[in-house]
Amino acid sequence: MNKKRIIVNERDYLKLKQIINESITSGNVNAKNLNAEISNAILIDPAKIPSDVVTMNTKVCFIDIKESEEFVYTLVYPKDADLANGKLSVLAPIGTALLGYREGDELVWNVPAGQKILHIKKIIYQPEASGNYFL
Repeated sequence: MNKKRIIVNERDYLKLKQIINESITSGNVNAKNLNAEISNAILIDPAKIPSDVVTMNTKVCFIDIKESEEFVYTLVYPKDADLANGKLSVLAPIGTALLGYREGDELVWNVPAGQKILHIKKIIYQPEASGNYFL
């Protein structure tokens, strides 16, 4: 996984810790990866989050470098996940990978099919940048 410290909205952090605790007790391996990522995160007040950071409910365009494919997803909590409608769970390997990184970042992440190299091309919508701090 990556060594860079990610940026996480303080409210998202609290919700994610609750989801992680529930998921780990049910044996979800991806919850452990998410826990490892956010345990070293820089926590920031929602009103002060930079507008180029992938937070929860952010719609982000990213490129899978190895596959030369572009994707657009909204990063959501597990209960709201719906890939067919562009909603990617933060507990999915790619969802965990995107959280807290910034537009322009490139990251390497392990997924069940191997290693992915992702480039965050554009933040299309970020709730905090729109003044919505309570999603």
